[in-house]
Amino acid sequence: MLNIDKIRNGIVIDHIKAGQGIRIFNWLGLDKTSNTVAFVVNASSRRLGRKDIIKIDSTIDINFDILGLIDPQITVNVIKNERITEKINLKLPEMVENVILCKNPRCITSTEKYIPHIFRLENPNERTYRCEYCDDICSAGDFTR
Repeated sequence: MLNIDKIRNGIVIDHIKAGQGIRIFNWLGLDKTSNTVAFVVNASSRRLGRKDIIKIDSTIDINFDILGLIDPQITVNVIKNERITEKINLKLPEMVENVILCKNPRCITSTEKYIPHIFRLENPNERTYRCEYCDDICSAGDFTR
């Protein structure tokens, strides 16, 4: 059995759909951090069957909207003095800015690079978002990185 030490103060990103953890790891830039990070792939889970887990032995700023966009089933646990002090259940954000790129070549965001890419949640069941400028619909998976 794999043994990963407890963290004193930090964040545990749990219930990540198996195989999606690397996407979150890269989005958060955890490969460039000086903090200790444990990245567990395909751990057993009663709820999901298999899951990925990311443990960060430090408190860092995380954009929860982006995590919710990747997978709204993710749970974020904030750890202080080796205890869970806060459990954050994510959801699809109602609006995202500069996270999804508009695929419409006629959209103003394609030609005017200074304009922010703003999308509003169109259909939560299909995880689709509508561009604020051209009304094009994009998937929650169309990330800028």
